Amino acid sequence: MVAQPSQPHSMTVEEWRELERQSEMKHEYFDGRVYAMAGGTLDHSQISNNLVRTLEDALGERPCRVYNSDAAARLSPTCFTYPDATVTCDERDRGRVTEVQSPRVIVEVLSDSTEARDRGKKFRNYRACPLVQEYVLVATKYQSVEVYRRTPEGQYCSNKQTEGSEI
Repeated sequence: MVAQPSQPHSMTVEEWRELERQSEMKHEYFDGRVYAMAGGTLDHSQISNNLVRTLEDALGERPCRVYNSDAAARLSPTCFTYPDATVTCDERDRGRVTEVQSPRVIVEVLSDSTEARDRGKKFRNYRACPLVQEYVLVATKYQSVEVYRRTPEGQYCSNKQTEGSEI
């Protein structure tokens, strides 16, 4: 999905939440700035669906949940994103809440229009959130998956798996 700045002025978190309740479009929130999320391609959608299903299967009987891009992930009191998939094992992240408070795994499906942002600003925000233990980037143009895991020291190390060529 493509994020475009959509508000010329700063907005509070409560104003953003009200916007989300009333709008048919989702908006990410970064320190008072709001970005409208545009739709993605069918490939992006299929990959996202496959990811959610695969993560749910892998979790098995663990008391964790996987949410798709309809659920906002709270990274800090002033940072909310809509990842393609979010894993949480916190019981508070169930029911009628609209934001995942304790994201453990964040997955973003890359596209030409989102890759720079997913690798840049969003990755910085995900690294800054001590709850996020893994950040996964999945390419749509190439068969590539990158997994960044938080070390005990709080740093991220990567494991990239690439196969084949352009899809």
